Amino acid sequence: MFLFTEATCITEMSLMMACWKQNEFRDTACAQEIQTFFDCAAKAEAERKEKIRQESLGLSGNLTPKQVNKLLRRFPNITHSY
Repeated sequence: MFLFTEATCITEMSLMMACWKQNEFRDTACAQEIQTFFDCAAKAEAERKEKIRQESLGLSGNLTPKQVNKLLRRFPNITHSY
């Protein structure tokens, strides 16, 4: 299942593509822009993985559907007849 969140590294990608266009798509001329984009993408991926890890540990304050179902099975609704 894929969850779409805000786009990341758009500015860095745009700068990289503009550099390529200005330099006839030569990587060597745009090495700094390419590295900046890859650094941004790596940082975003690390943050995404950390968020997933925290959610799996229940540290985010929100429960995953799997965690909710597990708790509901452990503590089913008790009906009382009065």
